[in-house]
Amino acid sequence: MDHPDTLAVHAGRADFAALGVHTPPLDLSSTYPLPDVELGGDSYEALATGGVPIDGGSHVYARLWNPTVARFEEALAALEHADAAVAFASGMAALTAAVLSHTTSVGKPHVVAVRPLYGGSDHLLSTGLLGTEVSFCTPSEVGATVRANTGLVVVETPANPTLELVDIADVVEQAGAVPVLVDNTFATPVLQRPLDHGAALSLHSATKYLGGHGDVVGGVIACSHESAAALRRVRAITGGILHPLGAYLLHRGLPTLPLRMRAQQESAAAIARHLVANDAVSEVFYPGLHGDPGGLLARQQHGTGAMVAIRLRGGYEAAARVAASTGLFTHAVSLGGVDSLIQHPAALTHRPVAADARPDADILRLSIGLEHVDDLIADLENALATTTAARARTTA
Repeated sequence: MDHPDTLAVHAGRADFAALGVHTPPLDLSSTYPLPDVELGGDSYEALATGGVPIDGGSHVYARLWNPTVARFEEALAALEHADAAVAFASGMAALTAAVLSHTTSVGKPHVVAVRPLYGGSDHLLSTGLLGTEVSFCTPSEVGATVRANTGLVVVETPANPTLELVDIADVVEQAGAVPVLVDNTFATPVLQRPLDHGAALSLHSATKYLGGHGDVVGGVIACSHESAAALRRVRAITGGILHPLGAYLLHRGLPTLPLRMRAQQESAAAIARHLVANDAVSEVFYPGLHGDPGGLLARQQHGTGAMVAIRLRGGYEAAARVAASTGLFTHAVSLGGVDSLIQHPAALTHRPVAADARPDADILRLSIGLEHVDDLIADLENALATTTAARARTTA
């Protein structure tokens, strides 16, 4: 059982028959009975220090462990070809735990980060809030940027928002002994498995494609058993565990993930090709649109994904006008849901990023949903016509 379609349906469900259930049980307990004082104490120590439940013990307290969350983690780990996965209350909580567990807590407070990154990730690293120092670089500069006290290399591919692809294996080689974290949110395990290319951690804002319906916030990291223990230790102390209802919804979303990704990707590719010919658009950002430089789509990312970014003629004013003029595309942040979204990265998700690294003000990001592609194209054409008309009036 290794095909993603099959894993997405069956992973994390091995105990269902023994439990006599067909769908994931939802355990909302905040506390759990203790068998006795000694075993209760042993259970607490095991979970609070990053371990897993001990035989005959207790889950003790929901901040430490929850079986509904654990089933989702097992399923995601299987999809990512990982030993384990650790789920958090949000993608940013997951990144925070990754940074803390691999840098300051082990005496290596330096992070190397490849830009562009999601704006929240960039902001977290830039502030030094977690006691770290960050050095931003390009993919080819990772090796020269790593220091003796570097604890983590952070990269996102495809990158948010302009979808640059980064060669994971090359970054891993440059990083040497330093673990590499890959934000795999845009690609999902359906299109890319970073651990297969040597990365130590694969991070998801599970809010996006894993959930897929815009009704849950969560984060998850797939990794080795050793890294999982370190992440769970931070999660237990900081209280960042995913809520059981969120885990239930995310586990429910996984079976349709491969189908959703394929359908949304097909529409995204068609929309990207169509927008190239629109006079209001000066550039379209989409993997594979101009071939496969470096062979990354063939070797690393098995598909082009469902995100598209466009650069507008007419600058910020044109971008703002188009974002406010769509009908089917909802003007909102986030991505990866069944409905299509449009947003302006520089003004929103990437607003905290340093000015010299912020996306250009004439760029819009599109998350393609499951609506009919012809309707989505018509909606974009209508919105783009407003800026074409405005440019014509200005010229006149």
